[in-house]
Amino acid sequence: MPRAVAVNVAANTNEPGFRGPVYPDGSFAYVPIPESSATLPRDRFPVDEPLPTYADLDLPFSLPASLRDRPAHMDPEFPGVHGRDRATYGDPYAIKAAPIADLEPGDWLLFYATLSLRPVDWPGPGADRGGDDAVGDVASAAPDDDLAPDWGAYLFAGIRVDRVLGGSGSDGPSRAAAAEAVPTNAHLKRDPFDARVVVAGDPADSGLFDRVVPLSTPEAGADANDLVTDLSSDSGKGPWWRRPMRFDASATATLSDRIRRA
Repeated sequence: MPRAVAVNVAANTNEPGFRGPVYPDGSFAYVPIPESSATLPRDRFPVDEPLPTYADLDLPFSLPASLRDRPAHMDPEFPGVHGRDRATYGDPYAIKAAPIADLEPGDWLLFYATLSLRPVDWPGPGADRGGDDAVGDVASAAPDDDLAPDWGAYLFAGIRVDRVLGGSGSDGPSRAAAAEAVPTNAHLKRDPFDARVVVAGDPADSGLFDRVVPLSTPEAGADANDLVTDLSSDSGKGPWWRRPMRFDASATATLSDRIRRA
């Protein structure tokens, strides 16, 4: 039976300064973080493609002009999302690399993000009607009753693991090995290559969910719900929404059912 690991990714109040939106019906937008490291010249990328910018993202809201030309760290990537055609993920941090490296083919690498509740017509960060952190007017469509009132942590995507390279030690996979497994992954565009672990996923079974699966309670984003406290390896105390979570086979079965019913 498959197991799962869930890790925090995507835009936040530090990078690039706003959280992605979750809408009143539980739909959402996946916004990657900015690319914060030096990158190789394009002719040294494993595949011939440009370094993506925020202007290249397929988003349902507008971005500030100052952000549009900024490179985006397109990781994780999912088929059919923001122009990508593979399911890959790379991570340079030991605290996340260790549990990810334990995954086997058929297991799940899940992704969650902190998202802010926004109205369906939210114009984007920095707009006149509230600024980066404002909830906005959601009265026109009452939010679903499992969503947190301001911001919350939500599962939004998954990769069905096909191959994992690397581990928790100081040395990850070689650039050459990673390029063979995940040639389009954002870490292969960095100079130096820094991923301790890379994951190649089954493109047919990987991607964004139709609707978020809350990890926060409906009362407050900072309060973990039973998926965290009862099913995962995390206690749900402190800043739990920043930590990786392991789910054993039994917990993964329950979690998968919750995802299907979302």
